[in-house]
Amino acid sequence: MTGSSLSKRMAVVGITAAMYVALTLSLYMISYGDIQFRIAEVLNLLPFINPVFAPGIILGCLLANIGSPLGAIDMVVGTLQTALVMVLITRTKKLWLACLWPVLGGLIIAGMLVYVLVDIPSTFAGYALTSATVMFGQAVVMFGLGFPLFKFGILKNEKLIKFLKSL
Repeated sequence: MTGSSLSKRMAVVGITAAMYVALTLSLYMISYGDIQFRIAEVLNLLPFINPVFAPGIILGCLLANIGSPLGAIDMVVGTLQTALVMVLITRTKKLWLACLWPVLGGLIIAGMLVYVLVDIPSTFAGYALTSATVMFGQAVVMFGLGFPLFKFGILKNEKLIKFLKSL
C-alpha cells in the first residue's frame, strides 16, 4: 500500500468514525439503553458497498460508547458486536440481509444489558423482553431508515456508488 493510499484509508476511517460519533452523541437521548434508536447504525450499510468503511464504524462505535451510561462494558461488548456485524455485512450480497445483521446483533447487546442493569430481571423473560426492545429499535433504524435510503437513494446513484467503491 502506498503512502497516499494509506493516508486515504486513514482519512476514510477517521471521517466515518467521526460521523458515527457525531450522530450518536447528538442524539444521545435515543442512542443508548434497552430501547434505543441509534441513527448512526445506518452507517453500518456503507461496508455493504465498500469494506473500507468497516474500521471507521467500529472505531466510531468504540468512541461513541465512551459516552454510554454503561461505561467500559459497553465500549467492549458494543464494539465487539459491531466488529462481528461488520464482518457479516462485508460478506453479504443482499441489502435486506445487511440490514438484518445489526438487528440480530441486538441479541448480544441485550445480554450485556441484562447482565449490567439491575432493573432488568436476569431471567429468560428479562432477556427475551430486552432482546425484543433492542432489536425493535435496530429494526426501525435499519429497515425503516437504512433500507429505503440505500435501496431507493444511494444504490440508485451510480456516480456515488463509483465514488464510494473507489475509496
